Amino acid sequence: MESNKTPVHAGEGAPQRTLNLVDGALLVIGSMIGSGIFIVSTDIAQSVGSAGWLVVVWLLSGFITLTAALSYGELSGMFPQAGGQYVYLREAFGKLYGFLYGWSFFAVIQTGTIAAVGVAFGKFAGYLDPRLGDDNILMGTAYGFHISAAQIVGIVTVILLTYINTLGVKSGKWIQFFFTIAKIGAMAALIVFGFVLFSGASTWQANWEDGWWAKEITTSAAAITHQSLSGGTLVIAICTAMVGALFSSDAWNSVTFIAGEMKRPERNIGLSLFIGTLVVTLIYVCMNLMYLNVMTVSEIAQAPAKRVATAAALKIFGDNGATIIALLIMVSTFGCNNGLILSGARVYHTMANDGLFLPAAGTLNDKGVPARALWMQCIWASVLCLSGQYGNLLDFIIFTVLLFYILTIGGIFKLRRTRPDHPRPYKAFGYPVIPALYIAMAAFVCVILLKYKPTYTWPGLIIVIMGLPIYYLLQRRAARQ
Repeated sequence: MESNKTPVHAGEGAPQRTLNLVDGALLVIGSMIGSGIFIVSTDIAQSVGSAGWLVVVWLLSGFITLTAALSYGELSGMFPQAGGQYVYLREAFGKLYGFLYGWSFFAVIQTGTIAAVGVAFGKFAGYLDPRLGDDNILMGTAYGFHISAAQIVGIVTVILLTYINTLGVKSGKWIQFFFTIAKIGAMAALIVFGFVLFSGASTWQANWEDGWWAKEITTSAAAITHQSLSGGTLVIAICTAMVGALFSSDAWNSVTFIAGEMKRPERNIGLSLFIGTLVVTLIYVCMNLMYLNVMTVSEIAQAPAKRVATAAALKIFGDNGATIIALLIMVSTFGCNNGLILSGARVYHTMANDGLFLPAAGTLNDKGVPARALWMQCIWASVLCLSGQYGNLLDFIIFTVLLFYILTIGGIFKLRRTRPDHPRPYKAFGYPVIPALYIAMAAFVCVILLKYKPTYTWPGLIIVIMGLPIYYLLQRRAARQ
């Protein structure tokens, strides 16, 4: 059996197994819930146009995520070491596939998400003080490039959280605990208030009178138009609408990256994945039911700047609603980024020890954490914050993210065949049906995106392919040493 320990150089601290099941579940929840749930329901409502199908999109996205999490449990039990999905791909298909994932992870997937979440924190801080927001342009050029106060605030939060996480895994753990509990409590309160304080009987009834009339809602300054959907057009609309919901549910696998610091990782990682994804799915569905109690589907589709949660809070709490939601999203995004920053650096650390990343990332500081990998991640995420292109990059990569998930879960089938005797403390729930179901559903979404939303597909594949010459350059370098 392979060692579960991350290589440690002489004189360095060792990884500390201080995280338990509760910590793991909170990391999953905190990393998943960022700003998406407060925004993307507007796009979904525009795409499917009815209460029933809005809820279905969130349920399907949650189901897909949950089936993937249940399948990952087997892989986490087999390889309970830092690196998570990178390790699973490396062990199932070889170093090349692991590297291409790790390259994409560093180039866009993790760092782009950190940048987007950090700037979202700054944008909503602008509700409390306009000097901190996106409208305060600090520098601009004739070519459309500009730097706003929100981007600087985002960078400051990324640097702060990176520094906190270099002080040891316990520091990041307590930040994660406090902010995740705070956001769960605040969202639960918002859901309850949306049903108790707002008399939405007429709105709820109106939404469900034609709750299954699927339609595309197009809004403009002149009018709102509806185009009925059925059959194939409805399936296409659901699949494309799921992009936002799936991305809002992403980062559920963050806990796999810190397996080297989990107690009983062969047990606790799989359980953390299941508990975390289930809780987030329930919260997301309840949030959307609250929206439907407070607002009509047309109002959700027309929410100013797509800030559907703000529009709902204004109805519930009056003028104080915008401030309440701004504070909630700031808590949510701060905690989300802590989880992303804490977990992401462990992937680069493991890659460096395999000779597939900058060697400095393979070292641990005296607190037993990969401080240099954390700062590398911080620097690139900050560059993406300044570029303002993180949003486009994330749109490009969602297709590729799904492909890597499909490939990773496909690794379960391959490893069952190639390593039948490898210890499996936990076996994939419902194997082979549940893993195969995930592969089929995710592949179907990918095919639809490939055909009908090419802007979501080819750029992401190009980013992955750019990793090929880097991989072979690293291999040649290793062969000469």
